[in-house]
Amino acid sequence: VIMAFSGKYEVASQENYEEFMNVLKYSADVIEKGRNAKVITEVTQNGNNFTWTQIYPGGKTMKNAFVIDQESEMETMDGKKFKATVKMEGNKIVCDFPNYHHTSEIEGGNLVETSTCAGVTYKRISKKIA
Repeated sequence: VIMAFSGKYEVASQENYEEFMNVLKYSADVIEKGRNAKVITEVTQNGNNFTWTQIYPGGKTMKNAFVIDQESEMETMDGKKFKATVKMEGNKIVCDFPNYHHTSEIEGGNLVETSTCAGVTYKRISKKIA
């Protein structure tokens, strides 16, 4: 049984944001802009089919559609396209992005996302708003 991920979530807290963005070599102004950004994540789930949309302040949107256990074309935060197979590991959605390992899970009604790169783990918790 796949956990119900569907909903709309808004960033409530983050851990290791700056360290993680530095490891990924983002510029200081990009890091500063994103630091307190109230990113909205909207997830639509139909069985194993997902649409994962992130809406950034100022209207920039990143949307990825994927099917669990099937290779899908996706996009990184900075618009680079890549192919990956998204998997379920227990209650977690797991995906390897080009530069980091990413997991998403629902914990106490919140969307908890963890990204790891070069030993730095970034955690973002978003509360459900719809």
